[in-house]
Amino acid sequence: MGLSMTKPGVLTILIVDDDEDDIFFAERALKRVGLEAIVQSVGDGVELMDYLHQKGKYKPEKAPRPDLILLDLNRPKKNGKEALAEIRADKALRHIPVILFTTSSAEQDILACYRLGANSYIRKPVTFDAMVETMEMLGRYWARFVSLPPRQ
Repeated sequence: MGLSMTKPGVLTILIVDDDEDDIFFAERALKRVGLEAIVQSVGDGVELMDYLHQKGKYKPEKAPRPDLILLDLNRPKKNGKEALAEIRADKALRHIPVILFTTSSAEQDILACYRLGANSYIRKPVTFDAMVETMEMLGRYWARFVSLPPRQ
């Protein structure tokens, strides 16, 4: 199970999305399925990299290293593919699982993300019930079945 700076056994999930409703529903769905998680969010790829490098407003005490990143593909400033490539090129970050969590079902996006090192590619659910089902599946898999690398 992933480790957390605040409480052992708690999964820290970083959501990269600027849609506040999507973030709210993801958090609510995680709570509804009983997954104990710390959910952090940033709006775009530039903020994601600042968070991961704990730069600017993302000081270490406010930016714990995530166990899992849910990355929306279509981000302003630095899109999901660019951010994923940057994460995979960085020795200190490349071990963090990155799941593309996006509305795109374009085959070229799916292929490009896997070629860049995505751990999974999931179409973002459009209803709350589907979001709950997706978060339950993600929670079970990543928090209960997968042995995540220790935080560095």
